[in-house]
Order: sequence, then structure tokens, then C-alpha cells
Amino acid sequence: MTTRLGLSADEMLRTTRAVRRRLDFDRPVPESLLRECARFAVQAPTSSNGQSWHFVVVTDRSKVEALATIYRRAQDPNRARFIEASRRRAEREPAWGTQQSRVIESGIHLAENIHRSPAMLIPCAAGRSEDPRHVIEGAGSVIQAAWSFMLAARERGLGTCWTTVHLIYEEEAAEVLGIPYEEVRQYALIPVAYTIGSDFKPAARDLDSVLSFNTWSRSAPLVPALGGLHEPS
Repeated sequence: MTTRLGLSADEMLRTTRAVRRRLDFDRPVPESLLRECARFAVQAPTSSNGQSWHFVVVTDRSKVEALATIYRRAQDPNRARFIEASRRRAEREPAWGTQQSRVIESGIHLAENIHRSPAMLIPCAAGRSEDPRHVIEGAGSVIQAAWSFMLAARERGLGTCWTTVHLIYEEEAAEVLGIPYEEVRQYALIPVAYTIGSDFKPAARDLDSVLSFNTWSRSAPLVPALGGLHEPS
């Protein structure tokens, strides 16, 4: 029987974190539970009702380890650049820097242990065209489907983390999984595991710095993504 946390919709949305340090790499995740989460993804909004996305769930140990090797090879050259960019921003925003130091530590932990993931989810969408309209259309459908999977996972005691750094070597990952690279684009690599504890809290974030009504607010400039070591928190 599936264990449910009994979260309200509001609680689930406020506390579905990118989990890195608290993934239980030693506890297997049954295929039936992964399929259960995927049933919610099928109900996500999709562009033109096309269902042009496809999930590849990876549980085979040799393939998980091969993807982990690709992930680390893509991430390692960016680590020093990311840490330096974080340091410069932390000098301007000390409170942000305190939290970011924990993000850096958790990112390193994930990189060192990602080969132990009980499962990985690779969200894909049809089309290899470089036309931005096609890329965005595919992303618009597959990201919503993947987020539905991740929310369903949270309610069932599973942690997830959206990562994209492996896409530097996307074609190699496609070879590992038999994905037709010329026809299908990968959008992420998401480790999936039970969490160590389930008491995740809302992040400390400021709404007014990211929200404007009717016109752009000059008091809320966008901060470029740092990229590299970590993925969304």
C-alpha cells in the first residue's frame, strides 16, 4: 500500500523542494510507485492536446551509473565558475550567500552520489528542430508533465531534483537509453528517491522582487541564473 503524506494542495506546492542531501539512496523505489506518479503527469496540460512528450524511467543500475558519469563529466568543469559567481553575489547579498553555501554543499553531495539513485526520470519531447517555437512548445508540455510527476512524488514521500547539466552531452545520454537523438529532445535528468524525513519547509523568498502588475518594475531587476554546479532549489 502506498504511503501518503496527506498534504493539502497548498502544503505540497509550498514544500516541494529540489532534494539533494536528503535523498535516501539505499532504499529501492518500486516501479509501481513510479507508474503511480506518472499517471498524474498524463493529466497535465499539453500543447494542442498533442501528448508529444515521453518519459524514460531509468532503474537499470548500469544505465543509472552511465548517466551519472555523464552528469559528473558535464558538471565538473563548471564547478569553480559557479562557486566564484556565487561568492561575488554573496558579497552583495550576505543573507543570500548564507543559504547559497548550503546549496553548493548539497549540489556537491548530489554529484558525488547521483550514481546511487534508485531511479532517474528523463523527460523528453518530440522534435529536434532548432526553431524556438518548436523548442518552447515541447518544453511547455513536458515541463508541466514532469512537475506533476514531481508533485505526486512529494505526496508519496519521494524526493526529486530537476537537473539539466547532462544535456551538454545529451547525444551520449541518448545512446545509453536508446533515445532517437535526431527525433527526440531530452529536457532534464531527475533523480528520484525516498526522502530522509518529509518535513520540508517553504523557502525564504521575496514575492515583491519577482512580481509586477501591468508594467515592469524597475525596482526588481532579474538576477541571471548562475548555472553549473546546482539546479533549481
